[in-house]
Amino acid sequence: MTSIQTTAPASAPIRRVTARALLLGDRIDPAGLERSDMISANPLAFHVGGNGFVALYRFGVAVMIGLSPLEEDDVLKQVKLRVSGPHEHIDDESAVLEISPDFDDKIPPGGAIAMKDLSEQRVLVVADALAKTVSLGRDEREVNAVFDIIEPFAASLARSGRPPWKRRSMLKLIGQTLLVQHRVSGRVAVEEKPDVLWDRPDLERLYARLEDEYELKERAETLTRKLDMIVETARILTDILDADRATRLEATIVILIVAEIFLSLVQMGFLKH
Repeated sequence: MTSIQTTAPASAPIRRVTARALLLGDRIDPAGLERSDMISANPLAFHVGGNGFVALYRFGVAVMIGLSPLEEDDVLKQVKLRVSGPHEHIDDESAVLEISPDFDDKIPPGGAIAMKDLSEQRVLVVADALAKTVSLGRDEREVNAVFDIIEPFAASLARSGRPPWKRRSMLKLIGQTLLVQHRVSGRVAVEEKPDVLWDRPDLERLYARLEDEYELKERAETLTRKLDMIVETARILTDILDADRATRLEATIVILIVAEIFLSLVQMGFLKH
């Protein structure tokens, strides 16, 4: 009796690709960068080289997947000409993608992003998550910087019960607060899902896992609460400035009235003599 031995099919080789998201400035104007190999119009996404992809987001982020260092440099030279409000320090978020048909679009905690293939649709989903997380990182830092400035004013107010007399510093703080609010609230809608999910609902699970891995919703909610607190602080500081100004104006008026009465009494005394 002959025994038949079966061998397990060999697992497919794993291909590793690096994805990088760079926050280059406040905005990227992609007009004029359209190409024949364009994958998507919003965000503008296209192929680079043999296996590379680039996605450009209007809120200032360029995502590059599978590019060599030379290809990245060439892309950045072109994109930087379209960047408004460039940042001196470029925020960078990287991720390793492991590609194999044996995988099931999973993301182990702190590990590489495992995907079945590097299709254009999956690339757009990954790029969206990376673009949002690198933008959130900059927003969080800007908001925390404003909190660091607010703290001394709050401490002084709690200690003395009086507003700081440095009116110019308070006005600068209010201006910086409003500027951060404008930049952060108008930069990127983290709650919005990428458009590609309308055509590929089967990629919802991949996006949900990326969303959990980078804690996009939680960070956006925390940022919103901090922004609301900053706006409320700016309103309170404005009210304090207005009340302080009104008090000093009233005191000046009282002093002028008293001075006028005193002068009138002096004049009356001279007239009697």
